[in-house]
Amino acid sequence: MSEFRVAILTASDSGAAGERADRSGKIIEEMVRAVGWTVTRTAITRDERAVIAEQLREWADGGDVSLIVTTGGTGVGPRDVTPEATLDVVDRLVPGMAEQMRAQTAERNPMAMVSRQVVGIRGRTLIINLPGSPRGVQECLAVLMPVLPHTLEVLTQPRTDDHPTQA
Repeated sequence: MSEFRVAILTASDSGAAGERADRSGKIIEEMVRAVGWTVTRTAITRDERAVIAEQLREWADGGDVSLIVTTGGTGVGPRDVTPEATLDVVDRLVPGMAEQMRAQTAERNPMAMVSRQVVGIRGRTLIINLPGSPRGVQECLAVLMPVLPHTLEVLTQPRTDDHPTQA
């Protein structure tokens, strides 16, 4: 398995103001480090579409991360704008990943149906939106972890001939 470089962006007004600990970002960090990937960048930003989009652009265009994982801002509240910020910067969508996160987690928590996370690609960087709750982060990222290594290899390598299938 390849080692990938990961950036984690937490969108939270209260987190950015220092009023709330970033538990969700820490869970992402623990999960990606557990598979041997390196977290190279982390940030907490306000729930502002332009600010989130600018951070995503900067990291993706910098060329040193293959995966950006966001947490927060995926609900239906008026300040939940992470999906829109992500759509502002991605070149292509990967809808199956977002669909599976919602479908599989909604079996345990019906509120997953109102999560609006998206997954997309900018250049050679995969951007994944996760909910803001620690439980939502853990459950959603667990859905994607089995396919992420291959997805990132195909995205970042010049050529990948090995295409695994599930038996």
